[in-house]
This record gives sequence, C-alpha cells and structure tokens, in this order.
Amino acid sequence: MTYLVIGAGGVGGCIGGYLADAGFDVTLIARGKHLEEIRFRGLRLYKTRRGDELCVHPKACTADEFTGRADVVFVCVKGYSLEAVVPLINRVADEHSVVIPVLNIVGTGERLAPRLPGRLVLDGCIYIGAYISGPGEVTQTGDLFRIVYGQRDTDEPDGRLNKIAGELRDASIDVVVSDDIRRDAFRKFMFVSPLAAAGAYYDMTAGELAAPGKGHDLFIELIRELQAIADKCGYRFPDDMVENSLRRLDALSPDATASMQKDLKKGGSSEIDGLIFEPARIAHELGVPAPAYEQLSRFFEKKLGKKL
Repeated sequence: MTYLVIGAGGVGGCIGGYLADAGFDVTLIARGKHLEEIRFRGLRLYKTRRGDELCVHPKACTADEFTGRADVVFVCVKGYSLEAVVPLINRVADEHSVVIPVLNIVGTGERLAPRLPGRLVLDGCIYIGAYISGPGEVTQTGDLFRIVYGQRDTDEPDGRLNKIAGELRDASIDVVVSDDIRRDAFRKFMFVSPLAAAGAYYDMTAGELAAPGKGHDLFIELIRELQAIADKCGYRFPDDMVENSLRRLDALSPDATASMQKDLKKGGSSEIDGLIFEPARIAHELGVPAPAYEQLSRFFEKKLGKKL
C-alpha cells in the first residue's frame, strides 16, 4: 500500500520514518528547513525501537507539490491546522483510500468525514513520545509507539483496516483496530486534556503535577469531569481512569509539558480549543457539570481574547 503522512513532526516523522525503514512506499508532507533536510540528508530518527539511530529517505514534499494519490493518509497535524489540510486530503484520497487522523483532539474523523465524501475516514489516536530535535531530525522519548484506529457505527469493519495494521506491525508499530473508537479515543483524551489544561493553567511540568498540591488536584478534577462525560456517553473502561492517568503522569519525564502548553508560552497557535474549550462545550451540551473546565475556559478566554 502507498502511504501519505501529512505532518512530519514527532508523530508523523516516526510513522513515516518507521514505514520507510521497513521498505514501504511513503511520502511525507513537510515544510521549511525540516523539509529541506529530509530531502537532502534524509530523515534521521533517534532512540527508536528499530535502532538507536536511523537515517531513512522517504519521499518528501510540500502539500502543493504532491500530485499523486495514496492508499492510506495519516493526518498528523495540530488541531488548529486541520482545516488547512482538507483540500489536500480531498485531492489525494479517492474511494479506495483510508484516512486516519491521529490528533490530540477527539472526534476529528467524525468532523472530517462530511468534507471527504466517498472516502473511508476513520477516527484514531496515537501513543508516542517524540519531537523534532532539529531540522530533519526526530527523537523518540521512550519505547511506547501504538496507533489505535477504527470505524464508527459499524459491526463489520472494512478489511483494509487489518491489512494496514499488518503493514504497520511489520514496521515495528503496535496497532489496535478498535471495536469502539469513540471510547478508545476518549480514553486517551482523558489524559492529554487534563495534562495540557492543568499544566498551562498553573505553568507546571509533569513532575510538578504529579506531586501533591493545587496542580495535582486540578489534574484529578479534570479527569473526573471527563469521566462524567464518558459515563453520559456510555463509554466503559476496564480500569479506574484517575489511577490510570496518574500512572501515566508518573511515567513522563519530570520536566515534560504538553505541546499545547509549549505553544501557549510561545504565543502562537495552540490546540486550546480542542483540549480545553471543547470539553466545556460537550459537557454543556450533555447537561454534565464541568465547573473546572468552565473555569479554565473563562480564564483562557480572558487571557487570550478568545470565545468559548
């Protein structure tokens, strides 16, 4: 199968890099100095499960330069860039293509599907720690690399999902083909949203949030509010999500922060709408109390001049 990976940051760089190292036909959509380095020197991956240092040479170009089609399109951009890549997806994906968004925000595939008629648009999420460590370079932080994806509202999954899973596993990527992707994507959201929200509100690192105190308490309160939303939606999890998220928090590097928190400090675009404002909106629509998310939404509305 042919793969197009839109966004060559930590997530997209690892997906594309692993696939390229395993010999699959993959193209990365990138830009700027990062793209130049990938084109001329290759994509360098560090601390991967396929080797401590890899240099691969996938095809790479800008969105405007890509003129082909793809069997599988991984969408690995930030939530605020999603709208900008819809024309590209429409151009490169046809009725035989599978589109797999793996963003931090929830419901991406459901929102994309009406814009991409005739294509199979999944929902998905990814578990990985990785970042651009320099132009043309991506570094992994830890061994975790798992992609979860699935179709919504079907009892008969398309056979292509398992074929894609097989190729990803051949590239050393763990895969779960979900039978309830809304639940499974929300499960990840129940960690990334509180981490980003509490970290940004108190300007705290993962280590500071893990220690007893106001940041820790807010982190837990946000998880519980998301659990109430999950309960209202009928999502059932096999373990206690507060304990699950605290274990994941402890596993992070003490100085780690969410990308949204980093972006806010830089003063540029961020995923605050999907990670803070959207949970408050969902809670309001469902009639579920979410005072912590509402408080954070009001705080950041005032600070950033944005409306919920």
